[in-house]
Amino acid sequence: MRLKFLFSIVLSFVFVVASYCQINTDRVMLMGRNALYYEDYVLAIQRFNAVIDTKPYLADPYFYRGLAKFYLEDYAGGVSDCSLALDRKPYTSQYYTLRGLCRINMQQYALAIADYRASLQQNPTEKNNWHNMVLCMMELKLFDEANQALDTMMYFWPRESSLCTMKAQVFLAKQDTLIAEEWVDSALVLNKYDGGAWGMKAAMFAKREQFKDAEMALDMAIMQKPRVPILYVNRALARYQQNNIRGAMADYDQAIEIDASSYVAHYNRGLLRAQVGDNNRAIEDFDFVLSLDSTDMVALYNRAILLDMVGDYKGAIRDISLVLDVYPQFWVGYRQRAAILRKIGDVYGAERDEFRVLKAEMEVRTGTYKVQSSTRKKSEQRIEDYNKLVVDEEQDNATHYASEFRGRVQNKQTELRCMPEYVLAFYAKPHPTRRYMPYSKNVDDFSKANKLEPSLVLSCGDFSLDSIQINNHQQRISADIVIGATCQLVMDYYLVRDFESAMSVLDSVIVSDKKSSPLYLFLRAQVRTAQIEAQPINESEMRLRYFEILQDYKLCSKNLADFPYSLYNTGNIYVKLKDYASAVNAYTEAIKYDARMPEAFFNRGVAYILSGKYSLGLADLSKAGEMGLYQAYNLIKRYSKELSRETKE
Repeated sequence: MRLKFLFSIVLSFVFVVASYCQINTDRVMLMGRNALYYEDYVLAIQRFNAVIDTKPYLADPYFYRGLAKFYLEDYAGGVSDCSLALDRKPYTSQYYTLRGLCRINMQQYALAIADYRASLQQNPTEKNNWHNMVLCMMELKLFDEANQALDTMMYFWPRESSLCTMKAQVFLAKQDTLIAEEWVDSALVLNKYDGGAWGMKAAMFAKREQFKDAEMALDMAIMQKPRVPILYVNRALARYQQNNIRGAMADYDQAIEIDASSYVAHYNRGLLRAQVGDNNRAIEDFDFVLSLDSTDMVALYNRAILLDMVGDYKGAIRDISLVLDVYPQFWVGYRQRAAILRKIGDVYGAERDEFRVLKAEMEVRTGTYKVQSSTRKKSEQRIEDYNKLVVDEEQDNATHYASEFRGRVQNKQTELRCMPEYVLAFYAKPHPTRRYMPYSKNVDDFSKANKLEPSLVLSCGDFSLDSIQINNHQQRISADIVIGATCQLVMDYYLVRDFESAMSVLDSVIVSDKKSSPLYLFLRAQVRTAQIEAQPINESEMRLRYFEILQDYKLCSKNLADFPYSLYNTGNIYVKLKDYASAVNAYTEAIKYDARMPEAFFNRGVAYILSGKYSLGLADLSKAGEMGLYQAYNLIKRYSKELSRETKE
């Protein structure tokens, strides 16, 4: 009877603990979803990590963590988390949908189609998934399959005009413009206020040089979509072709008001301003274009002409010379530069340019004249087309993937460089977005053996001291010298940035006592690194000192088997020496000892990227971001383009 009573008490206790854990994880999940709603994605990832650590068998935490990574443009990380969610709950349409979106952004269209098919098996009336699957088919030029999918969509949604415009896109891709136009007309019959259909209709009018009709169609499109800058750009071109310069400039002004970074609007407005003699403001437009792409020689030559007109001859010669370095057979440029050189009295330079042009003309025996278009595509960078307006290749009817997932990406610019070395310190700055706390029993034992006050801690990077702390350490230095507290003295010297005195003490300890703690080697490497950063030296001497630091870290690692921080720091020194393969090996060894160290994954990712191995680098950066180093996400966003280029090759 007594055993039965004890057993019931134990069961009750287990039930209470289980209930509490359930309530606790539910609360953390809710906190994570709240963080998602308020677009604090890094914090959301930390919340979902906590739930996963407690209940790794749940699917939703992986899905929501993948969603946060999607918002941060860590698409590979999103795919990985969605796959983990599907392993636990394989019949959830939403998981496939998110993974499909991530794969689209990675240009893995075939895999995305497979995800959308799986999602539609669970929920066949999910319009966004049909829409995205059709666009993926078009990317892969599977036009017949795309048409079949659109037929199915029209069965579900027979009055949806956007499906007709998608049909038109398919036939345009197949070069069948007649049938494409029939589908656009069908869309306008279903909905005469379909802005997308009017935009496509305008493009068809413009192709037939029916610019007045194109302008009227764009008027209708803009009425429905007043915040789409490309519509204003296209209408400006239609107006320009009708010699309506004022109307075209007004449209470019409107496009720039909506999208201040529009290359096409700034470039074309600059040309039009030059035509009407507004040269100074035209120069401002070309300055902006060149701030976007300093290698745009066509824009640079236009600016050179304008600088000549406003009397900035040195600036004009500078710009034309840069253009001629890239296009050494651009004879118009030589003539222009010769004329400017004569203005500033450089007759010899002018005659030299004129002779080049004369010699080239004598070598040309025949030539034909061809009437050319008054516009060029943005991707066409023929310097001879410098005075042509630019047509944006991204029309309003371009592919737009539908998504119920929205959010801003954290775009804080991050340099491609490693996290700093781990150092022994009395102070460590807490990190707001990660749970990792560096710890080593070796450091604790070292502190106790040397009776340090306060005890040493490991810190990733130095902690900046305030004036009170600096004064305290300066006052303690004299006391440490009296009592012979060696390690305390080294730390005090280090913290007040007296590196020479710190090195003197360390050298004497390491040389005189062969059995001294290996952490003295770690500390000496730390001081040597600080010396190099504080006192810039020539490259050869710097390399020599880095090799000395490597020796200290290697000896420390050899004598302290369970101390990954010296291995991590070794990796950092190899990166500074640009030996990325050795750096990767060092970080890998550090991760073997401590797989929870986010900086090791981050720095290994940086080393991979610096050596051109983008896929491996992005995978490590994704792991570091998941562990709380939000700086990784900006690098993931920037170098994902290199990954797609690497995949194509």
